[in-house]
Parts: sequence; C-alpha cells; structure tokens
Amino acid sequence: MLKVEFDGTFAGWRQEARRLLQAGIAPAQVSWQESHGLGDLFDEPVEAVATPPSGAVRIPPQLAEALSYAACFRSDDRWALLYQVLWRVARGDRAAMLAGDEDGSELQRRVKAIRREIHHVHAFLRFRPRAENAGPPAWVAWHQPAHDVLALAAPHFCDRMGNSSWLIATPETAALWDGQVLQLLQPCPAELQQLARQTPEDDDRNAGDELWRAYYRSTFNPARANPRTLRGNMPARFWKDLPEGPLIPALLSEARAGAQRLAQAEAVGRQSGREVLIAAERAQPERPLPTTLDECRRCELWEKATQPVAGEGPRTARILLLGEQPGDQEDLAGRPFVGPAGQVLMAALAEAGLDRDEVFLTNAVKHFKWIPQGLRRKHVTPGPEIAPCRYWLEQELRDIQPIVVVALGSTALEALLRRKPRGLAQFMGRPLRLDERWIIATYHPSYILRTPDATQQEQARLALVTALREARTLAAEG
Repeated sequence: MLKVEFDGTFAGWRQEARRLLQAGIAPAQVSWQESHGLGDLFDEPVEAVATPPSGAVRIPPQLAEALSYAACFRSDDRWALLYQVLWRVARGDRAAMLAGDEDGSELQRRVKAIRREIHHVHAFLRFRPRAENAGPPAWVAWHQPAHDVLALAAPHFCDRMGNSSWLIATPETAALWDGQVLQLLQPCPAELQQLARQTPEDDDRNAGDELWRAYYRSTFNPARANPRTLRGNMPARFWKDLPEGPLIPALLSEARAGAQRLAQAEAVGRQSGREVLIAAERAQPERPLPTTLDECRRCELWEKATQPVAGEGPRTARILLLGEQPGDQEDLAGRPFVGPAGQVLMAALAEAGLDRDEVFLTNAVKHFKWIPQGLRRKHVTPGPEIAPCRYWLEQELRDIQPIVVVALGSTALEALLRRKPRGLAQFMGRPLRLDERWIIATYHPSYILRTPDATQQEQARLALVTALREARTLAAEG
C-alpha cells in the first residue's frame, strides 16, 4: 500500500492524482493522508512516485467540476472515491460518472449535498456589524457548515457586500475580504473564531438583530406553519446561529397550541355567510386527559418548547435511565440524550458494559424549560412542572416494567420519590427498593460537564459509571 501525503486541498490532491495516474498506480494500491504539518517522527518514509514522461491526463470538464465539489464532502474516503472515479474515467470507463453506477451514484450524491450546503451558507449566514472604531473587518459572521464549502460559497459575498470588509469564520476555515482580495485561512485561527462569535454589546448593533427578529415574528404565519417543511428548508442545526433562531421553537409551539387554528378561524370568519349560534358548552367541551405528549397541556412548558421529547428504547428494557429534562439539542431533535450530556452518558454506558439500545432513556419532564440569553436558550431547572409530568413517567414505568431505574440527578430522584430529596449524596451508593423496583441515584452527566475542577469531574464520572455497573448487576439478578 502506497501512502500518499498531500496538503488536504483539492489542488494538492489533483497534483498527486495526476502523478499516480501517469505511473499506472491503481486505487486499491493507494492510501491518502492529509498532512497539515510535520509528520510523525516514527512514520515510515514514503518513496516519491516517479512521474513518467507521458502525456497529460484528459477528463471531461463536467467531471473536473464534480470532483472539485465532491472534494468538499466530509468523509474518511473522500479522496479515495475521487481517485477511484478518476482512475476509471481516465481509462475510458465513463460509466463511473453516471448515477446508475455505484461510484457515480455516490459521487453525484456528494455533489448534490455540497451544492445544497453552499445554498445553506448563502441563505443562513448572518453578518453582524462591528463597532466603527474597531477597524476591519467591518462585518463578521459565524457559520457551522456540514461540509468544507466556505471556499466555494465565499465569492458570493464578495459581490454582495461590495467594498465592505468582512470575516466569515467556521470551526475549520476562515474567509477574509478586504474589499479587493479574498483570503482563505485553514485552519481557522482561534482569535478569528472568537471574533466572529461575539454577540453585539452596544445598542446600535443589537438594534439590527432586534429589528430582524421583529420582522421575522411579524411575517411568521401560524396558519401556514408546517414544522416538517420548515426544518427541511431551514435545518434546525442553523437555528442557534441565527438572530431569529431563538424565536422559532416558541413560534412553532404557539402554532401547535392554537395560534394556527385561530388564524385559520379568523380567515374563515371574514368570509360572508349565515351566522350560526351555538351554546358555549358545546363550543368548548371539557377536554379529557391527554392521550399523547403532543396534546399535553398539564404545565406551561409546551408553550415555548419546540416539541415534547418522549422516552426512547426497547419496551423490554430491564434498565430505565431517568434524566431531568430535554436540553437544547434534544428539544430540536425530538430525542433524549443526543446533546453533549448524552455523549458523556453514552461513554459511561460503554464503560459500564451497557449499550444505548438495551436501556430505556427518558426524562422526568418532557419539555425543555429555558429562558432566552442573547441568541441562546439557557436551561432552567424544572420545579413545579415535575409533579404534573409524573403522569407520563408513571405511564412509561407501567409500560416498560424496568427492574432498575437509574435516577440521573436530583430532579429525576424527586420525580421517583414524589418528594424533594434533601440531597443527592445520601442516596448515592445505596440502592433503594421502591414500588417493586430498584432505584439507583447518581450524578446527571450535565453535572460532569459543568464541574470546573478536573479531579471532581473525574470523581463524578466514575460515580456515574459505578452506578451504571451496579444497575447492570441488579438487572441481571432480576
């Protein structure tokens, strides 16, 4: 296997690919490796590929464009696929370019994904002005694309912004425009990332965001709100970086809660027709208990949450993990434990010898409780919402019939005990028998993330792993 190191750019790959083609080296013989710095001291030396004095490699222009786009697709095999297609086409097998071919289909899929991601950058990137005395760049923007498309997307803003200087920063790349020259920096320096992510502090610059939010709120039509279509056209992963992002979950919730029906009713009410009188008790009949989470109005959290987050896992699970409430990412995704705390929990499960697919994951409170903080949604610990939401927890416990319930944090423990515990520590390490099942209390994974001291953080992590191992043992014993 020949290891080919290059600078990780399409131009660098193209140069190496041309040499490999001319040397007659097949794709199966090549291992591509991006090298952004000095190699490892103990790496085996790689012999250079000798370039024979043969003619230039000629390929169709449309393939060259497709390869340049697919090179932006983030995948471990991105360069291998490009060389596989190039190798076949260079030898006369043009089927590799077609959607009906296995390689061609994957190439076209990636090209389509890149074109869509470029559109997302153009549509959802928001510039913010800097203070007049701050110097260039005059405008900054932070964006998190799914693929490496900034080099392809940035020229659009050169035309759009004219002579105004700007910076677009992503976690991987930065684009700087001084009004004349576009400069790309990879990797993106940390100071540029910080500059682009700063929230405006002065009133004048905040006024622009507030004006945009007011416009978005006024043009949002609850009567025509379709959450699935909205998320398809404006993926939820962009919301957190948009000025209007914090408004969207609340607006969708209001639409589901009745604003949609009211707007439709107003439209119908304006139509001419015969007035029909109806008794008030018939117009507003008493509602039965909710049968689905989407119908739940037992507390007020549904008004601001994007959606309820139900439990997830096998109905035959012997272990149920009970958290506090969905977080920001769970609220957007509609699934429990998919955010940073979920990653900590998944790692702890693996260390304890458990898998996500064999436990049932849920929360004591099913809607995200939050308050706006700048452009972000700040988590608020639920309190009075725990009791009404116990209605759903008890349904899950009856349905799943777990042998062990692991209470992740004080809120989860309060929901199980039906009273506020004096402290979590007195319950940790002491399994409690309650309602014919074991209750094990431990730290919530978000506590581990919030703990600043490294020693305390490791102690909390070990406590979580120990609790999960104990749950596994008790579940096995039945």
